[in-house]
Amino acid sequence: MKRQALLKRLRRHGCYLKREGRSHSLWVNPETGRMEAVPRHAEIADRLAAKICRALSVPLEK
Repeated sequence: MKRQALLKRLRRHGCYLKREGRSHSLWVNPETGRMEAVPRHAEIADRLAAKICRALSVPLEK
């Protein structure tokens, strides 16, 4: 999955960027208070994208 597509999905479901790290961006879901790191690679493996979405309580889209 492209990183930009994942970030668009996170934003659509209310998540926001908390801060930029060295090699990851930290995203937060304000409804749950959960925080998850998103790597800064152009392509993110589908399993990792699914894990990030699950951790932030974002529904998985097909």
